[in-house]
Amino acid sequence: MPAEKVNTVVVGGGQAGVAVSGHLHRAGVDHVVLEKSRIAEAWRTARWDSLVANGPAWHDRFPDKTFDDCGGDDFATKDGCARYFEEYVREHDLPVRTGITVNSTVHDPDGGYIVETSDGVIHAENVVAATGPFQDPVIPPVVPADAPVIQMHSQTYRNPNQLAEGAVLVVGAGSSGSQIADELLRAGRKVFLSVGPHDRPPRSYRGKDFVYWLGVLGKWEMKTPPAGREHVTIAVSGAYGGRTVDFRKFADRGMNLVGMTKAYKDGKISFEPDLAQNVNEGDENYLSLLAEADAWVEREGADYPPEEEVKIIGPDPDCLTNPTLEVDLAAEGIKTIIWATGYRQDFGWLQVDSFDAKGAPLHYQGVSKVEGVYFLGLPWLSMRGSSFIWGVYVDAERIAGEIAGRAT
Repeated sequence: MPAEKVNTVVVGGGQAGVAVSGHLHRAGVDHVVLEKSRIAEAWRTARWDSLVANGPAWHDRFPDKTFDDCGGDDFATKDGCARYFEEYVREHDLPVRTGITVNSTVHDPDGGYIVETSDGVIHAENVVAATGPFQDPVIPPVVPADAPVIQMHSQTYRNPNQLAEGAVLVVGAGSSGSQIADELLRAGRKVFLSVGPHDRPPRSYRGKDFVYWLGVLGKWEMKTPPAGREHVTIAVSGAYGGRTVDFRKFADRGMNLVGMTKAYKDGKISFEPDLAQNVNEGDENYLSLLAEADAWVEREGADYPPEEEVKIIGPDPDCLTNPTLEVDLAAEGIKTIIWATGYRQDFGWLQVDSFDAKGAPLHYQGVSKVEGVYFLGLPWLSMRGSSFIWGVYVDAERIAGEIAGRAT
């Protein structure tokens, strides 16, 4: 059976694949989107039940479509996000094929690429890797698999009732870890939260959401993370209507904060003595954004009411002044460890010379060093906003323009 021929194959039917398909469609570029499961599958089944978007719906969306089932200042649910992308595909009649796995992609000596799939072979002049950054969940090799505790990644956490009775240790205090720990605490669980270096922006300030402040302060357009902060996570949440993540308040409510997880031995987990430093640096990050916002208001003469009370940092809880450096799992009743420790990218299906020794893509703003290969949906692809829904739309427009230019 002869290979199907298209100008462009897009691999991945999430927000990145849907965004670039929309732009390619408008540019008149013949293409197909291949998705191994369903449209926006990660939103459906790789998130916990109560997850909402981290940004309000007026911001976290494509510019040409609003959310039908929530207000602009609300935070879309995970299922609402999945419906949103499904609707976008349907409304624009985009060529998305679901249930198709891409097994390999190799360069054709005669030009273009041979894409082998579970549904046959496709020949394409261009390939867009739109599979995003969340392929392989990472669980650090700290606690052995045969330890007397259930271990899971945040990807497989759904709700408190899913877990065994008893206390829970959550490792990682970014957006996922902090929200999951908060949910478990609200459900009456005894919770330990291992806190590493993090940024902690205000959910809102002077009547404006933090996504607004990142915009007017020019932070969304930053091309690279600040030096030394490349691997620092961000703790922000749209849960419960949107609240600032405050680890001191978590401790006041009974959460047991500990430093970065260090090692395991004989049923005990040890932690680094860095909790106070990590929390204090997060507070400094929080206050610095408030100060930048105040300076902008002063400069622009904006009529945004001051909020001096939110600049008050509460007293150090006991866990900061007397940090816990070791926990006996059995003694504390810890039955579950949830690792909110991120993901590895997996481009094993793409056999082209555009990766470094660690398997990370080599590209400039999504344009690979190999002609006809593009990446989309990755953090900091071209700017800080690249991993957000609106940001991937902007990146997709530029990538589609590059492809359309090659087609003429």
